[in-house]
Formats: sequence, C-alpha cells, structure tokens
Amino acid sequence: MNKKNRVCVVGSINMDVVTTTRKMPKQGETVLGKDFRTYPGGKGANQAVAASRLGSDVTLIGAVGDDVFGHDLLTHLSEEGIRTEGITVIPNVPTGVANIILTNNDNRIIVAPGANHHVTPEVVKQHRKLIEQSDVVLLQLEIPLETIAYTVDLAYELGNDIILNPAPFQTLPEHILRKVTYLTPNETEAEAMGLTKLDIDIKHKIVMTLGERGVHFMKDDMMIPAFSVPVVDTTGAGDTFNGAFAHQLANKQPIEQIIRRANAASALSVTKMGAQGGMPTALEVEQFLTMYPKS
Repeated sequence: MNKKNRVCVVGSINMDVVTTTRKMPKQGETVLGKDFRTYPGGKGANQAVAASRLGSDVTLIGAVGDDVFGHDLLTHLSEEGIRTEGITVIPNVPTGVANIILTNNDNRIIVAPGANHHVTPEVVKQHRKLIEQSDVVLLQLEIPLETIAYTVDLAYELGNDIILNPAPFQTLPEHILRKVTYLTPNETEAEAMGLTKLDIDIKHKIVMTLGERGVHFMKDDMMIPAFSVPVVDTTGAGDTFNGAFAHQLANKQPIEQIIRRANAASALSVTKMGAQGGMPTALEVEQFLTMYPKS
C-alpha cells in the first residue's frame, strides 16, 4: 500500500434498491413508480468509494452475504480500487439492502442490515493490521455499536485520526466521543446528540453539515459555504462529504481546505443518480473549484 494517504473505512455494505415516484405514498397507500434501479450502497462502502475516487488508498472492513448482491458488490468495490481483504462473506445471511423511495429531490430510506450486523469486534480484531497501516479511520453507525466502540479504542491506541459520522443516529457513549478526532453529524443528528449540552472538548470536534447552507466547524466557529448546483439525487451527498473529508485529512490539509474540498465533492455528487453515481474524481473536484475562485 502506498505510504501516503491511507484510509481505512469500517462500515456497512448494501445494495440500494431505488424506486422513483412522483408522489410519496402515505400510510396504506399504493402509488405507481416512474423507475426502478439497483445501485451499490451502504454508508461504509459509499464513503470508501468517495475517498478512493479522490485518490486515497482505501481499505474497507465490513461484511456481505454469500448471495448475488454480495458477490456483485465485492466485484464493484474491487473495480473502484478498494482493497477488499477486510470484507467477510457470511454464509446463509443476506447482504444488506437499503430500500429507497425518491420523489421531488427528497428521499425516504429503510435499511435491512443483513450481513452488516455480523461486523463484530472480532472481525475488526482479525484485520487489526489494516488499521495499523492506515492514517485515517472512518466509521458510521450502520454496524453494531460495540464494533464502533472497539474500533475507536483500537484506532485511538494506534494513533490514527478517527472520523465518526454519527448516522443513522444512535446515542453514543462519552468515551467514544472523547477519542474521535472529528464528528460529522448533519443538523438533525447534532440536535439529537444534545449539542448545546455537550462538553466543550467534544463540541470542538464537530464538523456539522447543513445542506445548502454549508458546513459549520464548531472549534473555530467557522462557516464554510456550500456550492449551488442543480440537484438530481441527494442520496449520497453526506457520504461523499465524509469520504472526501477523510481523503483530505489523510493528506494533512488545513481544516478550512479540507471542508471546502469536501463541500465541492458533495456538490458534484448530487448532480447524478445513485449514492455513488456522482462521486467525483480529484480532477473533477479541481476543475469544479476553478469556477469558484476563493476571495
């Protein structure tokens, strides 16, 4: 593995099953859909792809089922340049699936975790060397919380930078919050964390994404504006931001530049369909930023 810019993602791997409709169904209502597609997804896999496309050497620790979706996803991740030796194939368990309904640039998502529930601390322990070799460890909350806690403890012990994206939100033990380098909630997740009551040391770790309003880095009370682009599908925007944030952090960039470039990657991601469909390359981000010279 290249000595510089190494990112290890520990997280979920799903197949996204996406239905597009003109009207979001109410309880008990049936509506006709416009389109149906499947796309590679899962917050862990999405963030790994985002970092890989930008040029990071990425390893993904996770699990899939021994089924068609699982084998297709392993092939896809390899084609994206992601190291897959940390991915366990679980027999007699389905690969995780996210059922997504899209309408009017909004989405509703139901996740059936499947094999993601089998990403145990023991799985991470078996792949300790992959974490040792990495500069940044990136986690989300679509795998068991005990695995998150174990991984944070291990990465902290090894001296890794740790990014925790607290999504989908769960209440997190304080010792986890104290050991991570950065927390990247959106506004809803930050509110659920009890932002106003958090200890100042934890609050200063927060990089809060605010959609079209941009990103608030709380330590320096810094607002980094978002970029205005035509929106096709917002499904992967947060994951693109986190993968890009990890990539830039591994490159040892200043925090303002890390966030600005992650914002640019996120903006590009929403211009195409699918959580991974619009995730940009480093060249695409650079070309995009030339249209927005910094004052």
